[in-house]
Amino acid sequence: MRFKDKVVLVLGGNSGMGLAAAKAFAAEGARVHLTGRNRETIDQAAAAIPRSTGHQSDIADVGSTEEVVAQVEAADGRIDVLYVNAGVGGFAPLRGITEADWDHVHSINLKGCVFAVQKALRIMGKGGSIVVTGSIGAHGAIEGNGTYSAAKAGLHMAMKVFAKELVAEGIRLNMVSPGPIETPLLYRNPGMSDADVEKLKEMMIENIPMHRMGTSEEVAKAVLFLASEDASFITGANLFVDGGLLELR
Repeated sequence: MRFKDKVVLVLGGNSGMGLAAAKAFAAEGARVHLTGRNRETIDQAAAAIPRSTGHQSDIADVGSTEEVVAQVEAADGRIDVLYVNAGVGGFAPLRGITEADWDHVHSINLKGCVFAVQKALRIMGKGGSIVVTGSIGAHGAIEGNGTYSAAKAGLHMAMKVFAKELVAEGIRLNMVSPGPIETPLLYRNPGMSDADVEKLKEMMIENIPMHRMGTSEEVAKAVLFLASEDASFITGANLFVDGGLLELR
């Protein structure tokens, strides 16, 4: 029970990788707080996870995240583990990128995540652990992925800087970067039809050395490792969970 009586906040915990991680934290003894924008899915997730509380919140709204942190503080006094998983996709070629789409993706994937870490630090102390979801999209060029890749690349470097800043406070910060994972996010890419998504999946599977998509549970295992004392001498790391896609190119 690596997280017995630990207080864990999962931002973006009502579906996909966040939900899998929230369940895994709870299974190892944690008191879990999870967020999402959809009230129905939050309630469903909280009902399925012992000792959990759901909070409706949009990570793009910094004030909303700050309110969640205050609610966690009122309930449990602290955050031991923060997992920042909220994110959105968005495919468009250079000529098709709109300012609105760019701002939407960056407000969630970059700005929202950065300020979520900042706000949570107020009630984190020595021994605390932060894990942030990155993406292999920050490290490879895929046509049409410029908006998303730019946001995740910025997040990657911001988190490395913050990890270095937090060493003196005894707080570890690491990133997990999934490759092609079968999650609901894959089917919520603006500008992509279901047929486009299936073609993208086929292309990805063909190029993955393991020749399959990953699962949310496989990402969750990496998250819990980085968040736990098993990784006590690891900070500033970026762990690829991608079936060998990047490292075996």
